[in-house]
Amino acid sequence: MKWTKKFAVAALAAAMALTVAGCGGGDKKADQKVTLKMATALPSSHPLVKAMDVLKNKANEKSKGSVTIQIYPAGQLYNDKNMNDAIISGGIDMGLNTVGRWATIVPAMDIFDVPFIFPSYEKVDKAIDSGLGEKLGNELMKKGVRPLIWADYGFVQYANNKKLVKTPADFDGLKIRGYSKYSAETIKAMGASSVTMGSSEVYMGIQRGTIDGQTSGTTAMRDRKMYEVHKYLTVTNHASPEFIVAINEKSYSKLNDNQRKALDAAALEVRDLIRANAKAEDLKALADLKAKGMEVYEVPENELQAWRDATKPVWDLFIKENGKFGQELIDICVK
Repeated sequence: MKWTKKFAVAALAAAMALTVAGCGGGDKKADQKVTLKMATALPSSHPLVKAMDVLKNKANEKSKGSVTIQIYPAGQLYNDKNMNDAIISGGIDMGLNTVGRWATIVPAMDIFDVPFIFPSYEKVDKAIDSGLGEKLGNELMKKGVRPLIWADYGFVQYANNKKLVKTPADFDGLKIRGYSKYSAETIKAMGASSVTMGSSEVYMGIQRGTIDGQTSGTTAMRDRKMYEVHKYLTVTNHASPEFIVAINEKSYSKLNDNQRKALDAAALEVRDLIRANAKAEDLKALADLKAKGMEVYEVPENELQAWRDATKPVWDLFIKENGKFGQELIDICVK
C-alpha cells in the first residue's frame, strides 16, 4: 500500500514536471543556445559597429544568455561587395551593409542615393517609418533576407586630393570612387569619372593615384584615416545611404519565439540609439577631419539649387528604371 502511494506521488510529480517543462509556448528549443555570426566592412571604431556591440549585449541579456552575436568588422569575413550574397545563401547569418550594395539585389534600394531627396536627418527617419522601410523590406523578404534595423549612417560628402570642390563644375576631370550605381550616376552627372571599388581598396587607390577621391560619410573617412591621403572635403549632404542590419531568414527561423522577441526588441532599441546619435556623430567626425588638416567647404543653402539642377538626371533615371514603384517611393520621401 505504501509503495502504491509512493508510486502515485512520483507519477504526479513527473506529470507536473512535464507540464512545467512544456510551458513557454511549447517551444522545444527554449534552452538551446544560438550563435549568430555578423559581418561588416566598417572598422571596429565606426559608430555603427560600436552600436552592433550594443546590439550583441542587449540580445544576449534579453535572451537570458541564449543568443550570442559574433561580430567580424573591417571585412574580416566578407567585404561590402560579397557580403549580401553570403547572407542570402546562409554563408553567414547576419550583416551590416549599405543599401547601395543591396541595390544590386533590390534595385529600388537606390532611393537612398537619389541626390538631395532628403533635406534632413529627421526626414530620412520619417520616410522609413512612413512606408519606405516596409515596402523595401518586403522586397528583401522575397530574397530570404529579413531587415532587423534600418540604421542611420548619416549624410555622405565628397573628398579628394586634387582641388577644393565648391561647385558641380569643379568635378570636371576628377576620378571619384562611387559606392553604388546611383552614387556613380551622381558623380558622372557632375562631370567626373566614376570608379567602382570596395571600401577596403579606397585608401590604397587614392595613395596610388588610381582615383582622386571618393564619396562617403565623414565618420567612415575619419575612422579609415582618409585624411592621410585626402586634402579636400566638400560638405553637400547629397545622399543618406542607410545601412541595413539583415539576417538570413532561415537563421532567424531557427530561433525560438523568446529568442526572436529578444533579438527584435534589442534591434529596435539600438535603432533608436543610432538615430539619436547620427547627426552628432557626423558633426564630430567633421570637426575631427578639420583638426587633422583637411580643408573643408560646406555648401551653403543658397548654392544648393545648382547642385540639384546638375543631378536632376539621376532622379529621372531612378523613376525610369523603377517605374510606378519608384515614383511611390519618391512620393514617400518628399512628403
